[in-house]
Amino acid sequence: MKYKGILYGVIVVIIIFFLAGPMYVVDETEQVVITQFGEAIGKPKTEPGLYLKIPIIQQVNRFRKNLLDWDGDPGQIPTLDKTFIWVDTFARWKIVDPLKFFETVNNEVAALGRLDDIIDPAVRNFVTSYSLIETVRMTNRELDTFEAGVTDLPEKSPLGEVRTGRAKITKGIMEQAQPKVAKFGIQLVDVKIKRLNYVEQVQKSVYARMIAERKQIAEKFRSEGKGEARKIEGDKEREMKRITSEAYRTAQEVKGKADAEATKIYAQAYGQDPDFYSFVNTLDIYKKTLDKDSTLVLSTDSEFFKYMKGYMGER
Repeated sequence: MKYKGILYGVIVVIIIFFLAGPMYVVDETEQVVITQFGEAIGKPKTEPGLYLKIPIIQQVNRFRKNLLDWDGDPGQIPTLDKTFIWVDTFARWKIVDPLKFFETVNNEVAALGRLDDIIDPAVRNFVTSYSLIETVRMTNRELDTFEAGVTDLPEKSPLGEVRTGRAKITKGIMEQAQPKVAKFGIQLVDVKIKRLNYVEQVQKSVYARMIAERKQIAEKFRSEGKGEARKIEGDKEREMKRITSEAYRTAQEVKGKADAEATKIYAQAYGQDPDFYSFVNTLDIYKKTLDKDSTLVLSTDSEFFKYMKGYMGER
């Protein structure tokens, strides 16, 4: 009976041993630190596979091996030229020394807090050390704008030239922060500026300046359009005068030829019977100058009265 109790006890211990899990699996996205009574023992398990531990006494602490996210806290930062801007950054990091990570920060939440304390000041330090255009642009590449046809825009940006650029600034931020995070078993893979924007007060002045520039360009187009319209109207008036002048000249030439032809016909007719021609012309003059109410006082030898006188003499 005594041996049976011992056997049952051994069986219970064995069951508890296997229920507590003497084996654990590490997959390819994990790395493990084994602790015994809260203290790390042995080397971290960084390769995927099946491993053994002492149940109950030893604990498995898992840490991710893949890239992890850090999202900075957006805030106002003044540039070197005293322009306040909103800066929002993000970073990618990974745990390269799980034992050091466990001993210093222990978990990802605490690690993100340390990254806040290290990366945010580095971002502020670099942004305040350079002018706005250095943070906004990477090179002096000519911008593709929608201002087609505008040829008198300034060749250089009013904000100055880019000598460093955003890429080198973000690289400097990472190089400054990396030695500080390395003591936590962390490696910074990349740091980027996610968004830049003016603060509200500066936005209003910037938008006002942009509107003024657009109005200036629009007014330039309107002025050029009015000038072109005046030119077209002037060309039209000049062309109309030219056409009218040519038409008048042609009409006068035709009229002159017609008058000459008529005079020629009259002369030929007059040459054939001068007396009859003189008679017809005189009657035409009578018709135009005399009516039933006309009164003429003429001498009897007047040329104007000769045909009438001859007619009355016959009577």
